[in-house]
Formats: sequence, structure tokens, C-alpha cells
Amino acid sequence: MADPTEASGAGGARAASVGIAGAGQLARMACEAASSLGLRTVVLAAHPDDAATEVASEVLVGLPTVEKDLRLLADRSDVVTFDHEHVDLSLLELLAGEGVAVRPDAGTLALAVDKSLMRSRLHNAGVPVPAHADLGRPGATGGVEDVVAAVEEFADDHGWPLVLKAVRGGYDGKGVWPVGDRAEAESVCRQAGEAGVELLVEERVAIDTELAVLVARRPGGQIVSWDPAETVQEGGICREVLVPGALGGELAAQAGTLARRVAEITGSTGVLAVELFWAEGRLMVNEVAARPHNSGHWTIEGSTTSQFENHLRAVLDLPLGRTERAAPHVASVNVLGGADGRDPAQLLAAALSEEGAHVHLYGKAARPGRKLGHVTVLGTDATETRNRAWRAARALGTPTAPGGDR
Repeated sequence: MADPTEASGAGGARAASVGIAGAGQLARMACEAASSLGLRTVVLAAHPDDAATEVASEVLVGLPTVEKDLRLLADRSDVVTFDHEHVDLSLLELLAGEGVAVRPDAGTLALAVDKSLMRSRLHNAGVPVPAHADLGRPGATGGVEDVVAAVEEFADDHGWPLVLKAVRGGYDGKGVWPVGDRAEAESVCRQAGEAGVELLVEERVAIDTELAVLVARRPGGQIVSWDPAETVQEGGICREVLVPGALGGELAAQAGTLARRVAEITGSTGVLAVELFWAEGRLMVNEVAARPHNSGHWTIEGSTTSQFENHLRAVLDLPLGRTERAAPHVASVNVLGGADGRDPAQLLAAALSEEGAHVHLYGKAARPGRKLGHVTVLGTDATETRNRAWRAARALGTPTAPGGDR
């Protein structure tokens, strides 16, 4: 790999090239941020029409779990980073050992991929996480009855209901099963055993607020974070992000401090999203994502420097930008496909008629419930800002918000 700062021929210093494994909407927005910095982007797309292929400098079709495909991406790039966590960690370690700049590295990605490993690492470092226990894969680590017995033993200490989770592969509510008693736990365990899914059990947290903090960290050690955001989930999908939302100043400060600590513990490079629960007076870490994140889309207009720009800066070990909020209140609403399957691009005029609406569409084929874009609004009043964002999102066909009042 070449040094991205070296001179190249009569044209002088060449543009640094960032390789992105995956070509979804996160890669798309990273490519858009790269353009303004004069950076090249090379995306490794599973399909030639993935969201980022329209805006990337170069498109390679392949998978990051296939060695020849990932090597081609590395050969075309100064640094390799990620749109998602569906990667082969051993392959990344192999390439890093050969001198490929992989950021974040396989060690950090392992924590985002493996919920059990993440929980254990953070717990051992003194970071508050929900009480949990590994169950293994029913049928592999013992009979289903043995695994259910382990769940019952956990329930003796923590009470019903509980939550069973897939150790790997869960997202947007998939791989998460609330269970209220032994019979429900047994049903989930039997299905997991048949599917070869490894499980963990954890306490059912009575959540007052879900929040997320984004932290950017570069190899040289500089670290910045954005204001914590309140996230509102429905059916396992984030519907809206509010900054500061209902978060008080003291809670926000605690969350920011905790997220920075997690970034240091994980040794992350680039953006790390730290999702947290505020529950019964406890602040605890639920998940981490070692990449830009849905909870940070508000930063494109709502912050001095977006999560995407700072991710690029960080993986290239360039100075990070400031992260102050650009307005007292920011609301970002995800645009989901409506029941009629209409393309939100056909409804753009109605959304843009909403004052101050910043619309981002991802160029994805419309289907009901699919995440097709987001709308961000800045303002001085929390309720008015939120309502404007929802009006624009609904104009684009997204279903009504939780509660039906927006």
C-alpha cells in the first residue's frame, strides 16, 4: 500500500484512496463526504446497484468474506474500512499482518460482531452492561433441556421476563427474543439449535430512554465525540433521533464520558457508535458498532463536522473536526417504505416544501418497511423541530410515527 501523502508524478500529491467493504447507505454518505475532501473512494459492492455505487469513485463487485475480492479492494486503496460487520475477521488479520491498513482493526470489529465477547470485555473493564450469561448453541454445547435449565437458573437470579439473543448476526431487532417463561425460552432454544445459532441470555431491562453516542478516534490518539442522541425504536428499527431529546445535561455528560471510555477500551479507529440504556437510574452499554451509524445521520447538517467526514479523517489519521451542535435542537427521522411501495423520490417536492427539511435518499428500491432515507431538521424549539421532520418524512411516504401523533 502506498503512503497517501506521497507525491505522484507531475500532478503532485495524489488523492488518498479509501476502500470501503460494503456499499450500502453508510458507504454512500461516506463517499459523498469524501468528495468534498478530494478523496477517492473504492467500494466493494455485493451487487452492482447497491446504494453507494452511484457516488463512489470506483466500484468493485464482490464480497469482503472472499479473499480475492478483499485483496483487490486493499490493492486499490490506502486504507480499508467498513460499511457493515459481515466480514471474515481471520482474513482481516491476515491482511493486516501483511501491512494492509485495516481500520478499525479485527480486534475492534470482533466486539461489534460478537455480543458475548463485547459484553465480557466491557464487564471485565468495569463498564456497566446488562446482566448476562452465555448459553452456547443448543444441541452443540448440550441438549436443549440443558440450555433451558441454564436459562431457568439465570431467571432464579434475575427474574422473568428475560431476553435471549443471537451472539452473532442480529440487527434491527432480528436475533432478539423476549421470553416470559420457561415454555417460551424452550421454543426459542429449540429453534436456535435447529438453525445453529449461538445464544446468550440477559436481564430484561426496564428502559426509560435509549440513547447513542458517537466517538471518533484516530490512530495518533486524538478523540472527539458528538452530543448524545435520544433514539426512538419501533419493532427493532430506529424511527427517529432527537438531539438533545429528553436527555438532561448531567445524563448527557455521563453518557459522553462512558462512550469515550468504551472507545479507549476497544481501541477503535474511526467512528464507534455506543448504544446505551438509561433504566431505573442506571446507564449501561447495550451495543457497539465500529462504523458510522444510523444514530449519527443528524450530524451531516446538525454538527460542525459530520460522522462521515470524521470517520474518513480518522481512518486516514488526519486531524479530526469539531463536533459542536449547529442548532439548539436537531431531529432526524428515518424514511421507511410505505405499504403502497411508492418510491420516495417521486414525492420529493412535497417533502422539500417543509421549511428547513434536509432530505437524504439512498437510491434503494422501495418496498414496505425498508429504510430508504432520512430527513433532518434543525430548530430552536424541540416540538416544532420534531414535527417538521416528521411532516417531511411522512410526505415521502414513511409510515406514521409511534403513537400516531406525527
